[in-house]
Amino acid sequence: MNTIDDFTLKKRKYMPTFPRAIGKPTVYIDGYPYEEDEPMPAGQHQGYQLNILLDSLMRYYEDEDYVHVGMDCFVYYRDNGEDKFVSPDIFVVFGVKKTPPRYSFYTWAEGAPPTVVFEFLSDSTANRDRQEKRRIYLKQMGVQEYFIHQPDTKKPAEFRGWRRTASGGIAELTSGAKGELFSEALNLLFRWEERADELRLLRAYLPDGTPLTTSAEEARLRKAAQSIAEEETQRRRAAEANAAAEARHRQAAEANAAEETQRRQAAEANAAEETQRRQAAEANAAEEARRRQELEAELERLRTQMDDT
Repeated sequence: MNTIDDFTLKKRKYMPTFPRAIGKPTVYIDGYPYEEDEPMPAGQHQGYQLNILLDSLMRYYEDEDYVHVGMDCFVYYRDNGEDKFVSPDIFVVFGVKKTPPRYSFYTWAEGAPPTVVFEFLSDSTANRDRQEKRRIYLKQMGVQEYFIHQPDTKKPAEFRGWRRTASGGIAELTSGAKGELFSEALNLLFRWEERADELRLLRAYLPDGTPLTTSAEEARLRKAAQSIAEEETQRRRAAEANAAAEARHRQAAEANAAEETQRRQAAEANAAEETQRRQAAEANAAEEARRRQELEAELERLRTQMDDT
């Protein structure tokens, strides 16, 4: 099966079902700032990690009109609370319209909080990400799951996740044998690997282990699939050409065989005709010899009669 088509079928199988939010897309509400006066720059490790995971999630949900994937923007979680906001690295919201792009995300206006939030640790944000933001996301905002990850391989590995319980409490997720965590809300598996460029890269996978690809990876897959298709077309055309040549050779051989049969039959007919002529000549010669013998006998008889007289 084609890899891309196979992934599309798997995505339909594993995509969660969710209700529509009761609000409406809200681009901007006056009085709620959407930019920091002094924005905190992200390190390259955090930037690479954010872009790769964001790209793969946006590609995964690109056909879902009611899944919004946001990054690094203000999320306000209380009406008339201009100071009640956080700025998640990546967040996914089920049930709200994907478009239009928002300057900020207002949970009460949209009718839903983020479903899942990801934060990538840095020296300036790590403590707040582990403690304060965990309480804000899971207890105050109503986020279902919250994940933190350390992408810098020079720092100790740290990938943790928490889930909001039915009673409103917080339960930490249990990691697998390789440190992976499973998101029940997204129905996706998250696992990291250390790369040669000192990046501890967190990636998303389908429950069966199939990775969510980035746009660049998808382009390479499509190019590879196209190359395979072109090679298959060339092989098919070569096979068809060989079959056509073989058919022509077979037809030529059959024509030669038919011609040879005709020549052999003509030779046999000529030989039969020659035999008939020879047999007729032999019969004529025998008849001529018989008549000559009869004539000679008659002459001998006549001579004998004359001698007697």
